[in-house]
Amino acid sequence: MKRAILILAGLLLLSMTTGCGTIYKTAVDERNVKTVASDEYITAEIKARFLDDKLVSVLDIGANVYEGHAYLYGEYESDAQRARAISIASNVEGVTEVTYYLLPKVKSDTCGTTDNLMIRGSLEKELISDDRIWSTNVDVAVIQCNVVLMGLVGTQKEIDLSIKYAKEIEGVRRVRSYLKVISK
Repeated sequence: MKRAILILAGLLLLSMTTGCGTIYKTAVDERNVKTVASDEYITAEIKARFLDDKLVSVLDIGANVYEGHAYLYGEYESDAQRARAISIASNVEGVTEVTYYLLPKVKSDTCGTTDNLMIRGSLEKELISDDRIWSTNVDVAVIQCNVVLMGLVGTQKEIDLSIKYAKEIEGVRRVRSYLKVISK
C-alpha cells in the first residue's frame, strides 16, 4: 500500500512539474476536466496495482483509461499473467469495461524495442504535423511492430487520418484502433 501511495505521489509531482504540457493537454482533451482527472487517477491505480503484483510486470503491460473504459496493451509471458492483468484492471473502482491488446512474448521476433520506438516516433511526428488531428488526444503504443491507437477524438476524420498514417509507416505489421469519437 505504501508503494501505491508513493507511486501516486510521484505521478502527482510529475504532473505538477510538466505544467504547461498538462494544462495544454487538458485544454484540448475532448473530455471534461473532471473526467480527465478521474481517468488519470484510475490509470495510476491500475499501474500501481501492476507494480505491486508479483505476476504482472508494469514494464510489459500498460494501461490507459478513457471515460472509465480501461485499455491494456503490451506483452505477457504466461496466460496466468495475462488473466491477472485483466483481473486487476477489472477490479479497480471506476473501471466500467476492459479492452486489451496483449500479445504473447516472442523470444526470436525480428521486431525489437528499437523498431517499436522508431515506429512510434515516426507516427507521432505525422500526427503532430497534421493540424486536422489533436495529436495529444491520440495515444500510441507499439507492440511487436503492431500499432495500437487509443483515445477520444472530436471527429471520425481524426480517426481515419490516424489509422492512415499508422498504416503508412514502414515496418508496421498491423494497426488496431481503439479511437472513439466522443459524443458531446
